[in-house]
Amino acid sequence: MGYLGNHLATVVTAVFAAVLTGLWPYFVDFAPILNFVFIMAVPITWFLAFTCWISQKSTDYMHKHAHHNEKKSLSNTQTIQTTTTGTQVSLSEIKQIQNDLSSELNNLKETVKLKDSEIERLNQEISNLQTLVQIESLKTELANLKMLASKKK
Repeated sequence: MGYLGNHLATVVTAVFAAVLTGLWPYFVDFAPILNFVFIMAVPITWFLAFTCWISQKSTDYMHKHAHHNEKKSLSNTQTIQTTTTGTQVSLSEIKQIQNDLSSELNNLKETVKLKDSEIERLNQEISNLQTLVQIESLKTELANLKMLASKKK
């Protein structure tokens, strides 16, 4: 993060605005067009410095308070609350669902001639299940495979 706390853009813009503000009185009587340039440039650079400062403060605030958006892993929580329905799923329920889905996949493996890579991918998805949405998605995929198996018989 450094000494400036990610406010480098703010500091650079503010220093530039301060230099322009400091030079303005020396060039007021030098040329009328230069006075117009300073009239336009000084407020704009101070506005940019303020905008940089506000945006960095906002970013810092969002990163400090983003802990509620982080995904929770199964290893350090015993229950997982789904965001869509608000229901909670315990770790043992997810393990049971994983076992059920694995056994279903093994049964399908015998009836449908799936590629080994497809079976490995599904096994990997089963072992990484964390949310009800993932569980429902995998159940749908297995149901589709069962329909394929019944059509081929």
